[in-house]
Amino acid sequence: MKPSLALLAAVGLMVATPVSAQIVAPPDPDPTPPPLHAPNGRWAAKTWADRIVLTPAADASRGAAVAWRTSTDQTTAEAEISQEIDGPLLGFDAIKVSGNTSPISNENGTAHYHQVRFDNLKPSTRYVYRVKASDGWSEWIPFRTATAGFEPFRFIYLGDTQNDILEIGSRVIRSAFKEAGPASLVLHAGDLVAQREVKVHDDEWGEWTEAGGRAFAMTQQLPASGNHEYVDHILPDGSESRVLGPHWTRQFALPDNGAEGVKDTTYFVDFQGVRFIILDGTSGLDLGGLGSQTAWLDNALATSTAKWNVAVFHQPIYTCARPEDTEELKAAWKPIFDARNIDLVLQGHDHCYGRVSNPAGAEASRANSDAGLPQGPVYVVSKMYGLNDRADTQPVRAAENTELYQLIDVQERQLEFRAYTATGQLYDAFTLTKGDDNRNRLTESTESLLAIRRCDGAAGPDNRPCTAEIKD
Repeated sequence: MKPSLALLAAVGLMVATPVSAQIVAPPDPDPTPPPLHAPNGRWAAKTWADRIVLTPAADASRGAAVAWRTSTDQTTAEAEISQEIDGPLLGFDAIKVSGNTSPISNENGTAHYHQVRFDNLKPSTRYVYRVKASDGWSEWIPFRTATAGFEPFRFIYLGDTQNDILEIGSRVIRSAFKEAGPASLVLHAGDLVAQREVKVHDDEWGEWTEAGGRAFAMTQQLPASGNHEYVDHILPDGSESRVLGPHWTRQFALPDNGAEGVKDTTYFVDFQGVRFIILDGTSGLDLGGLGSQTAWLDNALATSTAKWNVAVFHQPIYTCARPEDTEELKAAWKPIFDARNIDLVLQGHDHCYGRVSNPAGAEASRANSDAGLPQGPVYVVSKMYGLNDRADTQPVRAAENTELYQLIDVQERQLEFRAYTATGQLYDAFTLTKGDDNRNRLTESTESLLAIRRCDGAAGPDNRPCTAEIKD
């Protein structure tokens, strides 16, 4: 049965000549409606452990950390860890480890977050751990430390999951884990949640940790903070500012090796021959943290002995959705990326997919690839706003109105990057090969890729309305 004209009008489709103009984001409502709050205390803390998230130490071969939440009945941070065995007596020689507990109060009441760090671990070793709540211990949760030197591995890269986290974002997270197999790490490019928008903040964190489930407790997570991890703050003079939200430092037990003044949201991790460098664009742009991070970034790359170096932050150097690039970050960080020959720069914020392999554009990138010339770093943005007017020429591949996840395979001299749609179709793929000059040659994939996904006015690429929006 064909849909009625009324139905077509209701969903915003045009029944006459298609309109080619792109969708423009509507203004924020005034006044803003109150955020939604899940009924029946769904996201309130209970007497058992939830929101369990594993993170690596700065040297991921020697340590890890875990954060979790309980009701206030559990007043201390207690965990146990043991080397994993094939038999059932996992706790036979487990070591008890204590940590820090801090309260948090919000719409879901008062709860306790706990953090414990596991130090002096053995490289390339399987462990199990469990955490304590007033009702008892969690199940034993397995994980593996990194090797002390290089070893091939795979990691997952996810863009913003902030909107409809459990309803929609969970599909991409879980599809990534299903497709990835034994992924060693997950990188998040900021705006894990959407504070200040539709749902109360604590509910969003509940959705985010449920979307990842126990996979977030078994596979180490490397999050970058986005602008939505910050909350609004009114200064004494009445002007608006922002501060880091109360969940961030409680939900993630991150390495303490970041930039001065920005240590809660910047850090680096060395994992099997890759140095992952996490930056905070929001602090750099709005809170005076740019100079400190820039010096720290340069030092982190200068001192790296890793075979590959990857930067992760939220606001992109080259935008695929907004009219202008993030010029302040570009001016400060791009010269360092170029001088230090960083390999990959993974970003979020612009909810579109865009891969810039050469700032001069896709044609120049393909020409360099065909000629076997060095190029890089490669800049990638992944998620879903409408594309800007450069999206047809600057990125090698771009998409809008599309949910994607990325799988990156790290080898000694090659790095293979693949971006998949939520249904598992290959959308972008390339290989970086490191030469004897320590420069990368980029090879475009010869595999069959899904057709470019673009909206045509109000019509989206799935025979449904376009939900992509141009950002100002």
